[in-house]
Amino acid sequence: MGTSRVRKVVIVGGGTAGWLAAAVLAHQFRDLLEITLVESEQIGTIGVGESTIPPIRRLHQLLQIDEREFMRATSASFKLSISFEDWLRPGRQFFHPFGFTGMGTWACEFHHFWLAAQSRGIQTALAEFSLEAVASRERRFLLSGQREAGAGEWTTRLARSSGQAELTYAYHLDAGLYARFLRRFAEGFGLRRVEGRIAEVALHPESGFVESLRLDDGRSIDGDLFIDCSGFRGLLIEQALQTGYEDWTHWLPCDRAVALQTRLEGPAVPYTRAIAHEAGWRWQIPLQHRIGNGWVYSSRHMSDDEARRRLLREASGTPVRDPVVVPFTTGRRRLAWNRNVVAMGLSSGFVEPLESTSIHMIAAAAVRLVQMFPMEGIAPEMVERYNAISRHEMEDVRDFIILHYHANARDEPLWRECREMVVPDSLAERIALFRERAHVWQDEGDLFRTDSWLHVMLGQGIAPRQFHPLALALPENEIRRLFDAVRQPIRSAVQAMPPHPEFVRHYCPADASVWPAPAAPTKVDA
Repeated sequence: MGTSRVRKVVIVGGGTAGWLAAAVLAHQFRDLLEITLVESEQIGTIGVGESTIPPIRRLHQLLQIDEREFMRATSASFKLSISFEDWLRPGRQFFHPFGFTGMGTWACEFHHFWLAAQSRGIQTALAEFSLEAVASRERRFLLSGQREAGAGEWTTRLARSSGQAELTYAYHLDAGLYARFLRRFAEGFGLRRVEGRIAEVALHPESGFVESLRLDDGRSIDGDLFIDCSGFRGLLIEQALQTGYEDWTHWLPCDRAVALQTRLEGPAVPYTRAIAHEAGWRWQIPLQHRIGNGWVYSSRHMSDDEARRRLLREASGTPVRDPVVVPFTTGRRRLAWNRNVVAMGLSSGFVEPLESTSIHMIAAAAVRLVQMFPMEGIAPEMVERYNAISRHEMEDVRDFIILHYHANARDEPLWRECREMVVPDSLAERIALFRERAHVWQDEGDLFRTDSWLHVMLGQGIAPRQFHPLALALPENEIRRLFDAVRQPIRSAVQAMPPHPEFVRHYCPADASVWPAPAAPTKVDA
């Protein structure tokens, strides 16, 4: 079985994970593979992954997806950053912006000069040197070179501003509409969808590979490679193959979320809000037609009823569907690829949505499978490599999320526990090097760049004891001149941008058919 050629691929489950995997495979392999997706309308999808990070744009470029068409179809808005509010302590806010901060330097990075300036009494916020942070604060947006109708004046004003003007951005989107969009896309490349519930998974008696799926109406679907997108239950990867799960709850104690959609009753800002509370945090994600709201919490520190009440009280806008409680266990499958099953999305593991990584992890897994696809047979060496990359990717995201919880100065039981816990060695090393010498880095395969670690470490109150000595080589007047040279073009560029809602209205107004949002599923199998 392990050396058999792979020509039939079966995807189990729809939702964002299933249809994103389907879109990638159908687009890349087209007539080379027979791809079938099995899903049941009786089983709803969680569908609350509505905030993304910039690599999604590379995926869409790979798939040759038109940005404006996609944004109209999914009621999407633009996202430049995440606003973290009350995480260090109540009343403290900082942006984690996309893009670069400062300017490129060689021997020591820009933030060392900023730290040196602070020591000399030159007080300025690091966010002032980030185009995305300033545009977020001013709630403005513009695509560089945008010349569509209504954007001429903006383009002219932008052209007159000097310096950096290209924003690094992602999207806020409706996950249900995104899955629908991807379904149309994948079916356009020949993918076959089968409606039905899976009643039994047949394994090969010797190899233990999955041979076929039997549906509850008696139909049988066979395949060479199976992709498990069945959500938390892991129908193939766990229930059939018993792969095992590595639980990270001792590092990331939140284990439940309440999701709620409300009508948009004010301008949509170009950033996600993540607001800490005594038992976790809540999200606020503005789309064109509504806001996605969520309450993430530890069930040891807050009940479901209290979480619902708090979310309904603090969410802005009129609810368009009832709150949905989603239980989860943070962690990962011990193997993302086991025998002839590849798990993607929630079936492969889950790191809570704080940094909006869920959709990216699905896309990364799908692209990785394309790059390592076992057309001529499943080779153990390739499976091992795929799993090693998947493990590093998950652990990198895990460490970054733990950082937000661990570095805090709040005084509630949950936050004291997080502050006092022993973190993974990989994260402990990052914190120690930053605290001692302001050293940050990005290893090969890391998702989060140096700038991301920098903004969150400083935002969470980790103060370096020292900085690179070369940062003191510049005289004070040269430091001020350097800062002005970086800061002024950013200010000019942002002032040349229109308000974010105004740009969205001209560039990609949502299809009216998405108003109001689709009805909630009647059942979620998790």
